[in-house]
Amino acid sequence: MMKIKILHLYPDLLNLYGDMGNIECLKHRLIWRGIDVEVIAHPSDAGEFDVADIDIIVLGGGGDAEEKKVMQMLAVQKDKLIDYVNSEGTLFATCGGMDMLGKYCVFGKETVDGPGVLDIYTENSKKRMTGDVVLDSEVFNGKIVGFENRGRRTVIGANTPLGRVCEGGGNNGDDKKEGVVYKNVIATHLHGPVLPKNPQLCDYILECELQKKYKEFAKLSPLADELEKKANEFIVKRYSK
Repeated sequence: MMKIKILHLYPDLLNLYGDMGNIECLKHRLIWRGIDVEVIAHPSDAGEFDVADIDIIVLGGGGDAEEKKVMQMLAVQKDKLIDYVNSEGTLFATCGGMDMLGKYCVFGKETVDGPGVLDIYTENSKKRMTGDVVLDSEVFNGKIVGFENRGRRTVIGANTPLGRVCEGGGNNGDDKKEGVVYKNVIATHLHGPVLPKNPQLCDYILECELQKKYKEFAKLSPLADELEKKANEFIVKRYSK
């Protein structure tokens, strides 16, 4: 029987925007297909984490104080994370989780170095970006919807974005890019949580790992996603011209 192990990093600190909804979405979309799943929660007082037999890492978002603390912990373990990603390990980061994987992030007047898993950086912004976001996906045909609430700007350079912004601010409010895709890292500032609103994105993350781990695996079987699709389409149509 196929099995996926998910490592949920620092859920005690990064729990601001319903991140458990993303975990439940990943978990149940595996269970509904008859695939065994184990979720390992790694709180902030548990010391260093182990990725030796982990299939998917999930990193969420929190307040500034919590994100600074987590970013410092991630920087200490950067070699482990970089090796995991370079070995095609699957990592999903949402909200501030994306920024915490970068080279550095500015919190007010303080600059905190990150693990540099992603070649991105995040700085302060004069304008706050809040509200619904609609993306044209860069990784599959269709729209991604979510919610943003952030006062910083992220620059991803030559990296591939998760999507092009049709509505909302995205990474920085200027270049019409949102998120980043690098190897098997899928990161986005969208929350709410984002995966239940976008089952196609959730399945993309799962397929990345299943195809790597099980060479005979081809594609996930379809699920009855009518309600999820209607919810997604409702947001898309709200901003369609």
